[in-house]
Amino acid sequence: MAARPAWRGQIRLALVAIPVEIYPATKSGASIAFHQIHEPSGKRVKYEKVVPGIGPVDTDEIIKGFEVAKGEYVLLEPEEIESVKLESRRTLELTQFVDLADIDAIYYDKPYFVVPADDLAEEAFIVLRDALRAAKKIGVGQLAMRGQEYVVSLKPCGKGMVLETLRYLDEVNKASSYFREIGDAEPDPDLLELAGTLIAKKAGTFDASEFHNRYVDALRGLIEEKRRKKGELVIQDPDDGGSAKGSNVIDLMAALKKSLGGADEEVPAKKPVAKARAAPAKKASVKTAPVKPAPARRRA
Repeated sequence: MAARPAWRGQIRLALVAIPVEIYPATKSGASIAFHQIHEPSGKRVKYEKVVPGIGPVDTDEIIKGFEVAKGEYVLLEPEEIESVKLESRRTLELTQFVDLADIDAIYYDKPYFVVPADDLAEEAFIVLRDALRAAKKIGVGQLAMRGQEYVVSLKPCGKGMVLETLRYLDEVNKASSYFREIGDAEPDPDLLELAGTLIAKKAGTFDASEFHNRYVDALRGLIEEKRRKKGELVIQDPDDGGSAKGSNVIDLMAALKKSLGGADEEVPAKKPVAKARAAPAKKASVKTAPVKPAPARRRA
C-alpha cells in the first residue's frame, strides 16, 4: 500500500507555483510499550471519559472548549475551527533564503520528503532544487498542516528536497539561563591541543547503522528471561563501574594521553589543589602539678 502524503499543496516562488506532496521522513524507532495492569486480576486497566456528577459520557457528546475563566469555557464546534482560513493553507510561499548556518540546530523539529506532485511539476521542481544547491541556500516560509501553521525550511536532498518544520521563538528556552554559571576561564593550551588530536583521531563520516538502542535490547532480554522463569523476579546485576560522579578528580592530561595512546594503566586521580594553609592552631597551655620528691629509702 502506497504511503499517503502528509500534505499536498504548492511551493510558490514569486509567480511560479510548483505542485508538491510531502511525506514523513522519519518513523518511530524500536521501543517497548508497557500497559498498566491490575495486579490481583492480571487484567489491563482501562480509562473512561467521565464528567463529575454525571459519570461516563459518550464521545459524540464531547466538543472542544477554551477556558477563559475558572470553570468558564468558550465552546467551539469542529466546523468553526475548520473554517479558520489561513493564506498558507495549501501554499508554501518561500519568503526568505538563508545560509544553513543561520538557523540554529535547536530550531529544527521534524523532517519531510518533498516530491513533485506530477510529471508537469517535475521540471520546475528540479530547477528550484538545483538553484538552491548552487546558491548554497535554504528556503524559509510558512504552511498550514493538520490544524497548525508551521515555519518551515526547504533544502535539496539527493534527487528531491527535504522540508523541516521549525520551532517558533517562544518554543525555545534561552540558553543563557542555563549556561550563566559556566566560568569564562580559558582552557589550558596543552589540554586543548590533546583534545583536538583526539577529535582528529576519531573523525569520520556519520553512519547511523553503527548505533542501536541498547536500552530497548536490554529490556527485550529482560522480558524474555522473565518469560523463561515464569514470572519470577529478575533483577539485573548493578553496574560495577562505579558512580559516574566520583569523588576523585581525574587528571585530565593523563586521561587524554591514555585515550590517544591506548595505554592500559589506570588514570591516576589528580591530587586536589590545596587551598591557602590555615595557620597552625596554638597548643593549649597545660598546667602541670608540682612533682613530689620520692621518699628516701630506709637503710637496713
